[in-house]
Amino acid sequence: MKSILGIGNALTDILAVLPDDTLLKEYHLPLGSMQHVDMETGDQIWSALKQVGVKYVPGGSAANTITCTSIFGMPSGYIGKIGDDELGHLFKSTMEQFGVKTTMLHSDKSSGRCMVFITGANAERTFADYMGAALEMGPEDLRPEYFEGYDYFHIEGYLVQNQELIAKAVQMAKEAGCIISIDMASYNVVESNNAFLHNLVEKYVDIVFANESESRAFTKLGDPHDALSEISGLCKIAVVKVGKDGSWVRSGDEEYFVNAWPAVSIDATGAGDTYAAGFLYAHSLGMPLKECGEIGSIIAAKVVEVVGTKIDVPRWREAKLEINELISKVNG
Repeated sequence: MKSILGIGNALTDILAVLPDDTLLKEYHLPLGSMQHVDMETGDQIWSALKQVGVKYVPGGSAANTITCTSIFGMPSGYIGKIGDDELGHLFKSTMEQFGVKTTMLHSDKSSGRCMVFITGANAERTFADYMGAALEMGPEDLRPEYFEGYDYFHIEGYLVQNQELIAKAVQMAKEAGCIISIDMASYNVVESNNAFLHNLVEKYVDIVFANESESRAFTKLGDPHDALSEISGLCKIAVVKVGKDGSWVRSGDEEYFVNAWPAVSIDATGAGDTYAAGFLYAHSLGMPLKECGEIGSIIAAKVVEVVGTKIDVPRWREAKLEINELISKVNG
């Protein structure tokens, strides 16, 4: 079984399902965006969310993906930075409970947290991040040995704001022979780091995952299919997800539209992260391009049926049965 290493912001997700957009407006958070807040604002938002009820889930985009690949059976590792506090210890122990080999760097700052507002009929996600210790991770923290022995290296797009860190990470990953993938993560992060992202994708990245708004921000093209074509010209595999409608996948001249797997959606948090895990797992098995997208779609459908990013055991069991059936058909 091929192995995968992820790097990301080690954050604990604090999830709240809200009846309307009132709190978003109060804290000037655009619907669907990811905004960074200072510790004072973060504490105020956390306090407000407690009034409506919250759920704590260790996460962050890459951590969610890597947790899923580990559950699939891939040897999986993760690099992140935490504080010496309750949230940091919770993050590390939870990752290790899922079988992930952690390289957790430490900071004097408090561990980061991501407050997730879930609103509307489509379970739209808006994020307010207090980065804390996660923001302290820098290029000087990385060592070549962290990357040795891994076949894949997965980057969460939120980290590209730390350009020196990512520049060093992709160099080390390439030297270690890794296939590099990136999930673009947020349209406003893409907009503010567009030139750097283009250079990164053209020179280092093999597989790009983007949703509709991220692909539009990256390519300046409004149609997701046009954006797919543009992105696929820069890397080996491009994936553009169009929410509940499904996803486009393209490699060279090979292109498919993959329908979304049936699901009763209550919270879209983590859908893109789990899709990437399913896709990369299938890719590591040598599955054809369309089936990689379908396996991503199957597992993404399970996470939208629960609040948060952790799929329950019955849904994991169901997903594995469906995925194994699909793999058996491909293998004849």
